[in-house]
Amino acid sequence: MEIKVLGTGCPKCKRLEQLAREAAAELDVEATFTKVQDMDEILTYDIMSTPGLVIDGELKSSGRIPRKAEIAEWIRAAQNA
Repeated sequence: MEIKVLGTGCPKCKRLEQLAREAAAELDVEATFTKVQDMDEILTYDIMSTPGLVIDGELKSSGRIPRKAEIAEWIRAAQNA
């Protein structure tokens, strides 16, 4: 599974990455985490504000920090897809 955190490295982006890592660890899911900080690449996901979360190529969240339980649901759904 590939999980990308879209953002410039602000505290919200770091918090989102931390929550995503915790959710994946709690589900015992092996995931590759990538920080996408290049604005041109971030804009390819058609988001207006960061942070953004992409799981297996699908944008799940942008402009907010979702709850860890919400992130866990997305990870579970991506596993079953």
